[in-house]
Amino acid sequence: MYKNKTTSGKNNLCGNKLSMLRKQLTPKVSQRAFADKLQLKGIDLDKNAIQRIECGKRFVTDIELKAFAQILNTTADELLSGE
Repeated sequence: MYKNKTTSGKNNLCGNKLSMLRKQLTPKVSQRAFADKLQLKGIDLDKNAIQRIECGKRFVTDIELKAFAQILNTTADELLSGE
């Protein structure tokens, strides 16, 4: 049987790291502001989707992961090391 969740039961590996790096941005970036930055890159996510990703309730596509890394000025590998 396939398991699409982490060992802690979350639907993604990057949520915790995404939240941490977003909060470390200067000036501070809210979930809404982060969603706005994503929309400028053509990724249609709202504040609620960001919240669900950060708490592990939503799956993340590779396209979204790439955009997260670009905005946060990091790599996808770094985001995936959050679990």
